[in-house]
Amino acid sequence: MTHPDFYSPEAVGTLYAPDVTAAAAAGRALNLSPASADKTRTAVLLIDMQVDFIHEDGALSVPGAIADTRRTIEWIYANVGQITTIFASLDSHLPLQIFSPSWWVNAEGQAPQPYTVITAQQVIDGMWQPLYEADWSREYVIKLEEQSKKQLMIWPYHTLIGTPGHNLTPALYEAIAHHSAARQAQPILINKGSVPRSEHYSIFEPEVKVDTLPHGGLDVVRLDEIATYDRVYIAGQAKSHCVLESVSSLMRYFENEPETIAKLNVLTDTMSSVAHPEINFEAIAQSTFDRFAEYGLKRTTTTEALKS
Repeated sequence: MTHPDFYSPEAVGTLYAPDVTAAAAAGRALNLSPASADKTRTAVLLIDMQVDFIHEDGALSVPGAIADTRRTIEWIYANVGQITTIFASLDSHLPLQIFSPSWWVNAEGQAPQPYTVITAQQVIDGMWQPLYEADWSREYVIKLEEQSKKQLMIWPYHTLIGTPGHNLTPALYEAIAHHSAARQAQPILINKGSVPRSEHYSIFEPEVKVDTLPHGGLDVVRLDEIATYDRVYIAGQAKSHCVLESVSSLMRYFENEPETIAKLNVLTDTMSSVAHPEINFEAIAQSTFDRFAEYGLKRTTTTEALKS
């Protein structure tokens, strides 16, 4: 498989200024038809492929993410002439959010450590107390367990807006710029996750709706836009969280449209699960994807030809 001269597989997972000039020039030199002329329209959803998740020194580094990202980038280069639009989401956080250590304290006034699970019962019993929006926080953990069947996870500070960890990993950004120039197609960047009151794994909706705030509800406009494509390929990090929940949103929204679900293709070798000392996130994710496959979700890899 050939790649553009400017691309270095060894650079994937390192921090540098993307060479957009070289990437765009190489894209234009391909002399491909514009994406607007595609008879079969193909969308690619790149979910949270950011420095903090992919790089080994990232704040929430996912084991295996560098190799996943290398395969994703090389797949984009190999299929640039067939990809119509690239969507790329950016997990975009602020220092004070409900899943941050700074939001909660225990009876001794100590903040929870990252990867601590906070249950609704613990909050009711006063084992963990919110420092902000107390009424909402107590309501939130109850709704999270009732509606989303989850318990609140405290995460390390990650993908904070304005920090290097928030950026798309540079080698991937070059691939996006290359496609944009080659196909005369603007990438679509999706910011999500900056509603302080809720976790926001899915690129389409927060875990608990906050309809009074921008981005606090279901993004039906984006979902309907995705459905206009003939093929949709999904890659990103982490398989166990933001990829899984984004696919879950798609499966719920289109549950009565099997023809739309049939368009969805998960690139299984482009994603890995978060490592946790006690929770087997990979097993949970795999079980859910197996169930989705029974309802028509397709699974493929970067070594297979694009589905017809």
